[in-house]
Amino acid sequence: MTGTKPDSPDFASSSLPKHLARGTVGFAALIGSVALIPLTGPAGLLLLPVGLIALRGCPTCWAIGLMQTISRGRLQRSCEDGACKLTVAGSEKHREQVAS
Repeated sequence: MTGTKPDSPDFASSSLPKHLARGTVGFAALIGSVALIPLTGPAGLLLLPVGLIALRGCPTCWAIGLMQTISRGRLQRSCEDGACKLTVAGSEKHREQVAS
């Protein structure tokens, strides 16, 4: 992402459909792992790692990634002299910053 620090975490996916598919698989696996315990016993918990891998670690990280995926290409953050600004990509101010 342009305008972010190199060490800042990026949880976004390359596209919104991919991110939503990952969320569907991840949450379905997490819910299924708990819901299947009465039917399969502890073997149902084998879905737990699948859910965590699909969500890249945690549901909160997935939600943050959803927001990043939605805003990618629409919002531009620029930091100069200790002050950061958030502008809408394509706005006149953003075009001037890119041109200079």
